[in-house]
Amino acid sequence: MVSTSPPDGRAGIDAALVRRLIAAQFPQWSDLPVTPVEVDGWDNRTYRLGDDKTVRLPTAAGYVPAVDKENDWLPRLAPSLPVAVPPVLAKGEPGEGYPFPWSVRGWLAGETAARAHIDDMPQFAVSVAEFLLALQRCDTAGGPVAGAHSWYRGASPAHYDAETRRCLAALEGRVDTERAAVVWEAALAAAWDGPPVWFHGDIASGNLLVEGGKLSAVIDFGTSGVGDPACDLVITWGMFEGESREAFRRAVDQDERTWARARGWILWKSLLVLSGCIDTDPADAAVQRRIIDTVLADHDRFGDASPS
Repeated sequence: MVSTSPPDGRAGIDAALVRRLIAAQFPQWSDLPVTPVEVDGWDNRTYRLGDDKTVRLPTAAGYVPAVDKENDWLPRLAPSLPVAVPPVLAKGEPGEGYPFPWSVRGWLAGETAARAHIDDMPQFAVSVAEFLLALQRCDTAGGPVAGAHSWYRGASPAHYDAETRRCLAALEGRVDTERAAVVWEAALAAAWDGPPVWFHGDIASGNLLVEGGKLSAVIDFGTSGVGDPACDLVITWGMFEGESREAFRRAVDQDERTWARARGWILWKSLLVLSGCIDTDPADAAVQRRIIDTVLADHDRFGDASPS
């Protein structure tokens, strides 16, 4: 007998569950093979359904609001964007022991945006900037205002003030927490007062697809919404460096206050990750230290001056 007990987070979601859900709710696709994708995320588990579809299932209740948000808004945003975004094909309901709604999407070809897959890194950086600017130009009427559904991306980084200060205290003597605190205070002081725009919320290499060495698609709009675009600039330090960083900075053309908040966003995340891995994962700790050092140097370089 096949167990139908409630899945326990990621561990309880598997190909067998997906087959049961498809057979029960979309029998027209029940003969298609179900296979895990090569590179998966954390918020959702994704499975290939045949050659041209995917099934995407939230791993916890906190990620469920993204299902309706993406299903509603991706088709509206897609025509205005310069590269592909996930085509929405169907929405699944809880069932077969799985407690959350889920989605069927069209498969997007391409590889995740590792440096080895990219022909020209500065041009790729410009393409990412052009995508963000196109997204910011999309009509915001009725759009989901930044909040819990976006994990407060698009809101003020002050939402994570207490957490950031706990991380600074925990890392004192192990990173330059005095300089980091200055950068964080600058982010909080640079309050956003512009018009609300669309943001993606998680622009990172794993959510960017490449074909033929060039940006071909942007996926995972689970943290998207309408608000402050500063959170979308964290790729400046997370993926780009040297010429590609400068190319992105010029192309995305944001004001100095937005850059200050962006430094706050990536500093919060890197401090949080580092505080959890500094004694257990030397490789990840080294990555986070490098990002923090780069952000501090960026603040020293630009300060209150426009980084454009």
